[in-house]
Amino acid sequence: MNQPSIGPRPETERQPPDHQEPIDSRGLPGGYLARPMTLSDVESVHTLESRLFPDDAWPVDMFLAELCHPVRRYTVVEFDGCVVAYAGMMAVAETGDVQTIAVAPEHEGLGIGRWLMTRMHHQAVRAGAQVMMLEVRADNHRAQRLYESMGYSAIHRRRGYYAGGCDAIIMQLDLHGPSATTTKEAPDANR
Repeated sequence: MNQPSIGPRPETERQPPDHQEPIDSRGLPGGYLARPMTLSDVESVHTLESRLFPDDAWPVDMFLAELCHPVRRYTVVEFDGCVVAYAGMMAVAETGDVQTIAVAPEHEGLGIGRWLMTRMHHQAVRAGAQVMMLEVRADNHRAQRLYESMGYSAIHRRRGYYAGGCDAIIMQLDLHGPSATTTKEAPDANR
């Protein structure tokens, strides 16, 4: 499949909003570095997305639109200069939403997914969110266990939401409630 090249973009096109705050990578395993996702990351992120989610991969244009949206925040995690994980969230009014999160299989089990989730929780709280929502494939039990361990609970099921007819489990976390202890106790990923 031919993928569009992500090269220099004309200045007339919309650029990402200015939320390129520095990120403290403490809490990630040694050798891993987190930073805000930029337009130059989209090709690498899309390649990883296509490998991890072949039936449900976002197109390149969707990542470009997400990066340029004023209420979205995206983070990449690198190892040896290569993107190995990414996550994105949005927050509107009192609701935050995990737009996407992925960790390359060879880097799973090191706490990177939990670190990215905690970062998104902090971002949502700073944006004024009271709750965080997400959708997860019903057959992705590993991700569901992570979310449950962080205080999320299933609140709804969307039948046939994903390609191939897989259901989506809608999960929610009260960012200020007693089940959000992981979020409250984790160091602020932005300091």
